[in-house]
Amino acid sequence: MTPSDSVLSAATERLTVTDQANRVLVARRLNALDKLRLLKAAGPTLSENQAWLGVAMLAASVVEIDGVPLPLPTTEQQIEGLVGRLGDDGLDAVAALLAGREHTCLDMAGNLPGTPT
Repeated sequence: MTPSDSVLSAATERLTVTDQANRVLVARRLNALDKLRLLKAAGPTLSENQAWLGVAMLAASVVEIDGVPLPLPTTEQQIEGLVGRLGDDGLDAVAALLAGREHTCLDMAGNLPGTPT
């Protein structure tokens, strides 16, 4: 696997976690287009509310619950519905999962295993 392949693979990686409600959640990092679409769904006012947007992005990162695929929400109501469905247990589990994987493509560049120093 080339360094470029490793960076691309990490960017599309799907991560799995079981929350306190015993649901299996699959999440992935949102890409730039996902974030743009989420901002559009949130609308101009909510897009400026960092707390609301942070919760919305966590929820939108979930692509599957107990084997059932979830589309990216496209309206404010869908975002709120997904947040309600996940609840504190789901959001906490996804936040912990994604926080443990904090890195960007730039952080990884030149630092991949096998890359000469």
